Amino acid sequence: MGVVLDTPIELKETSSVEIREIVIRAVYKQVLGNPHIMESERLITAESKLCNGNLTVREFVRAVAKSNFYRSRYFESCAPYRFIELNFKHLLGRAPQDQSEISEHIYRCVEEGYDAEIDSYIDSDEYQQKFGDNIVPYYQGATSQIGQKQLGYNRTLSLYQGFAGVDSAFKSSRLVKTVAANKGNKIVLPKTGARGAAEKMFKIVATGFKFDSPRRVSTTEYTVSGAKMTPQIQRIQRAGGKIVSITEI
Repeated sequence: MGVVLDTPIELKETSSVEIREIVIRAVYKQVLGNPHIMESERLITAESKLCNGNLTVREFVRAVAKSNFYRSRYFESCAPYRFIELNFKHLLGRAPQDQSEISEHIYRCVEEGYDAEIDSYIDSDEYQQKFGDNIVPYYQGATSQIGQKQLGYNRTLSLYQGFAGVDSAFKSSRLVKTVAANKGNKIVLPKTGARGAAEKMFKIVATGFKFDSPRRVSTTEYTVSGAKMTPQIQRIQRAGGKIVSITEI
């Protein structure tokens, strides 16, 4: 079982009814923060338009993010910093990079309103480059990326709550202190079942380690406990490796 959901789900013109249903469920899970959705809370009209090809995944994401469900749970019930960090997680699949990024979005929300804040993510170049019109936004925390700082990697992974976690359970920001002080987050993986994350074992797959031949690049697997996750990640990155995946074993 993977510790993070990092597989793109794309809707195509030829997608079957079953695939379209999978896309709808994936959007609800990602954008709404893994909640239990009652039948009365589903966006039936938007779902129908998506299934009929009259609405892109991107516009369905926008409808869900502007729904009363999202607004009541994250805008009206959470602290402002928490609202912003969850917008980044739900709509861009990452954590905010720094204090200026958070401040920009708080200012926009105050001055331009809720809808403008949601639109700023979905209409951004970053969203278009990552997901386009028909890929469900997905979590970007499982792999390190070129140009990404260790701070951003740790912050993104620290927002992940696990398969059973629900984002609305936390009303206060999880990043406000570390982002404001420009400090790194210690990665604390979520507890699931009887064993805590520190006791669970994980497989880290990393690539990019170069040997004498410029054409030889190795892929290496590491098995570590949750408690030793952060030091191992740091060693891999210091050695010039790129993390491909992290999965629970």
